[in-house]
Amino acid sequence: MAITRRLPIGVELVKRNLVTEGDIEKALEYQREHPNNKLGDILHILKLCDGQKLIEAIGEILGAKGIMIDSDSLRIKPEDYLTLETCKKYKCIPFDINGNKVKVCFADSATSGIADSIRVQLLNKGLVMEEYISFGSEIDNILSGLESKEITPDIKNTTMSGSIVELVDSIIKTGIEKRASDIHIEPMAEEMRVRYRIDGELFTEAKIAKEKQQQIIGRLKAISNMHQEKQDAQDGRILLYDDYNIRVSSQPNVYGEKFVLRLLKKNENIKNIFDLGFPGTEAELKKSFNKKNSITIIAAPTGSGKTTTLYSLIDYLNSPEINITTIEDPVEIRIDGLNQIEIGAKSTFSGALRTVLRQDPDLILLGEIRDKETAEIAIQAGQTGHYVLSTIHTIDSIEVINRLRKMGVSDYDIASTLSTSVSQRLVRRICPNCKREREYTEEEKNVISKILEKYGEKVDFSNLKTYDAVGCSKCNNIGYYGRIGIFEVLDITDELKELIVKGDSTIEIRKKALEQNYKPLIVDGMHKILNGYTTLEELNRQLIIF
Repeated sequence: MAITRRLPIGVELVKRNLVTEGDIEKALEYQREHPNNKLGDILHILKLCDGQKLIEAIGEILGAKGIMIDSDSLRIKPEDYLTLETCKKYKCIPFDINGNKVKVCFADSATSGIADSIRVQLLNKGLVMEEYISFGSEIDNILSGLESKEITPDIKNTTMSGSIVELVDSIIKTGIEKRASDIHIEPMAEEMRVRYRIDGELFTEAKIAKEKQQQIIGRLKAISNMHQEKQDAQDGRILLYDDYNIRVSSQPNVYGEKFVLRLLKKNENIKNIFDLGFPGTEAELKKSFNKKNSITIIAAPTGSGKTTTLYSLIDYLNSPEINITTIEDPVEIRIDGLNQIEIGAKSTFSGALRTVLRQDPDLILLGEIRDKETAEIAIQAGQTGHYVLSTIHTIDSIEVINRLRKMGVSDYDIASTLSTSVSQRLVRRICPNCKREREYTEEEKNVISKILEKYGEKVDFSNLKTYDAVGCSKCNNIGYYGRIGIFEVLDITDELKELIVKGDSTIEIRKKALEQNYKPLIVDGMHKILNGYTTLEELNRQLIIF
């Protein structure tokens, strides 16, 4: 939809006498605590204006028809026109049809590019799109309801009556439906076990009779382009499923060959860095990351979202005026305007980086610093006018310094080139559909207060609530749905550079950093609890705080 407004939407609504400046202030205050919500949604959530009049006015401002929509508005099955995956991706829903004209409702935050993409998809089916907008929260509610009603493949029934082809297909499709990042298919002594990793946790989904083991292994090898007779560890790829590139790894164990399938969504939308949970303001973000002649390193254990954060930062920094090159293993998300290089079996990060330096880059994304050679070339790139973004495996942002030292990088090179190091973890978000509000217990208050007071912060619990993870159909009865990052950011100041050059220990560096307002992971974790994103139990599971 064409966004042609000349003034901010809040100003437009005040001019139309739908809300007051005081209402806008309340909405902006709410938005600071809930940055994922758009202004129109917030005014609706806080009931600061009549919903119908509000969405009609927003529609006029954005150049579309504004309507209030709910599940009763559906006159057709949306899935007959667009897949639920597409509806969720573009935050839209087909809700009525007249002849060959399909009425499609978009969130009020949708862009013209999104509407154009859906318009083309429907045109390919011989249908014309009639465009409407509504509040994003209402569309989310409808899609959640449809998702919970959608029938997912039944592995157990397929196990009993279907063919091996149908069984393997059911295992993969069920993993996709359940938002799994990985599928584990494991031979055991008397059966095969299927487990899904969802939001970082493994859950057992099904157990399959042992006699089907060889047939399942044969099918997986066939569709992954692996050698059938070879029983050593192999890597393959499944390309049979729309929108998914599935990486496959096999590894023999004492009971047979175990397979792990990594589900990578093609062309997945890159999340805004603040939507990932990044703390601080945009000014602080620019101060830490918009640099030249330096290196920024993201540090965390495997599976903690380092690559996602890198993509978000690249997306934030990307513009036609700079040449950005990425070196990755593999390229997981393709981004227009970037030169993306995938490391193959016969190439290395260090070799690819040498070549890239001759390609006049401004910004280089290096998937991982793994060894001294790669680290030294990355340092050289940072010292010769480039900005390098990379990752490293270590426990926190200060230990990045030790990790580089152990790789053999000199203290002088670290101090002169490392500008920012970031550490992160992922915690599960409490499911918004079933969470149950309650008061903090005295024990919880004591734990949170004690930790935050250690870093100079105080908490007033008088108006604060926490939540219990209950469980519902939307979250597979887990109580959590999706994940959010907790972060710590260490800006390497001149004082810290002096300590690094002198070879001081990370204990001394940490002490000085704390004097300069450095906040460790646990502080951001506590803020995520106080803002209602997660629970103390979930944070403790990640950081072991009590």
